[in-house]
Amino acid sequence: VQLQASGGGLVQPGGSLRLSCAASGSIFSIDAMGWHRQAPGKQRELVATITSGGSTNYADSVKDRFTISRDNAKNTAYLQMNSLKPEDTAVYYCSGGLKLNYYSAYRIYWGQGTLVTVSS
Repeated sequence: VQLQASGGGLVQPGGSLRLSCAASGSIFSIDAMGWHRQAPGKQRELVATITSGGSTNYADSVKDRFTISRDNAKNTAYLQMNSLKPEDTAVYYCSGGLKLNYYSAYRIYWGQGTLVTVSS
């Protein structure tokens, strides 16, 4: 069971990127999923979360610029990032609460991170 994050890269200020986080393996169900980021020399911070029912929550710094979504049929979450700023530069990690079978509890899994660089 793993989460695979992808979609990072180099983009100019004001540009857009779309990150994907795909959960794979033997998974019974997925609860909330989220995106976090860690800039050089800073602590990891929460960017956005989405529940299994589609309710979302955003950090103030990304509200109205970033949109989190998910495709439950594909076990995948997305982060659409628009109007990117240099301060958005960071390694972006996805997370998900996964339940591997009927009897197990939900456990948080993390993806490996994808680098987003916003620079001219």
